[in-house]
Amino acid sequence: MMKKTAIIPLRKNSKGISGKNKKKMLGRPLFSWVLTEAIFSELDEVYVFTDDQEIIDYIKREYFWTSKVKTLLRNDENASDTASTESAMLEFAELIKNDFDLLCLLQATSPMTKSQDINAVLNEVLVNKKESALTVVNTHRFIWNADGTPSNYDVFKRPRRQDFEGLLIENGAVYVTTKEAFLNSKNRVSGSIGLVKMPEESLVEIDSLSDWEIIEKLLGDRQKKMKVHKRIDYLVLDVDGVFTDGCVYYDANGEMAKKFDMRDGMGLEILRQNNVEVIVMTSENSELVAQRMKKLQIKHTFLGVKDKFSFLTHFLSERNSSFGAVSYVGDDVNDLANICSVGWSFTPADATDIVKANADYVLTHKSGAGAIRETCEILLKYNKRYEGI
Repeated sequence: MMKKTAIIPLRKNSKGISGKNKKKMLGRPLFSWVLTEAIFSELDEVYVFTDDQEIIDYIKREYFWTSKVKTLLRNDENASDTASTESAMLEFAELIKNDFDLLCLLQATSPMTKSQDINAVLNEVLVNKKESALTVVNTHRFIWNADGTPSNYDVFKRPRRQDFEGLLIENGAVYVTTKEAFLNSKNRVSGSIGLVKMPEESLVEIDSLSDWEIIEKLLGDRQKKMKVHKRIDYLVLDVDGVFTDGCVYYDANGEMAKKFDMRDGMGLEILRQNNVEVIVMTSENSELVAQRMKKLQIKHTFLGVKDKFSFLTHFLSERNSSFGAVSYVGDDVNDLANICSVGWSFTPADATDIVKANADYVLTHKSGAGAIRETCEILLKYNKRYEGI
């Protein structure tokens, strides 16, 4: 059995976009998009290799539910602006004592990467017996040389797009190499090289804020296109700004009170009686929330969850279910990835504008004032229609 190990190299400092790797892309840290796909791929282990202790602490806290993810501190020299990715890969290989058979390089700046892309590149080596492989994009652009001559077409015989083979361009997303090829060449690809095509939108890498905006829009659109409408089996709820009005009352000892709408509890009870499981997922670690959810008999209450998309993916995977069976209610940017991905998403009337722009349904009730009860009533009608009752 060949050991398939991945490295995601991250640097604390970034020239183009400050704090790029931790900046929120659709409500999640940029690096978490490729990390989550790596977790659910055929890789055996995934190392986040970084000089940023904050990222290491975040990963240890957020990804406690999987033993597949590991962190390793890289040295300052290999985390500088001038250091090559290969130098980081060589340092990494030495630190883990070359304990791998296949080494997979994943780039956080390519958040369009899917687990299927990673698996396809692995298979180029495992199945098609290549020594290395990488992802490319088939682009139908006309390329020119600096001297004013065309590089890939005849200007007097301009081909139609459908008749033009185009060019294969490296998109910087996924690379895989055997240990022997890597140690001999000290390069991410060498020897016989396999190619795996990814969609053309994956060609955009994040080097500037304009790139960021383009990718974030593409990513949101992709998640929405993947939506599947089916019977709703799970209702996932945020707390602050959904169960509550978003206000927290403090005294000298800390958090003192939150206000909940009692009618929401009855709606959730009726929903459970109709075989819809209720899940609460919040980034806050609040004892008041824990007490309220215990009173409501919501056994699946998860506190302190920052990467809600990754955790929900894990939760559904364990139950052999999918995002299509989920309804989600959220109000702020850290809910965006789930809002864009689940089968049916809702947001309160007073949610943030960006969430209202992406949710399937904007409720007429405000947060903490009947938004959940309204959601429950809509879902009951939806499921009855779906079941033909």
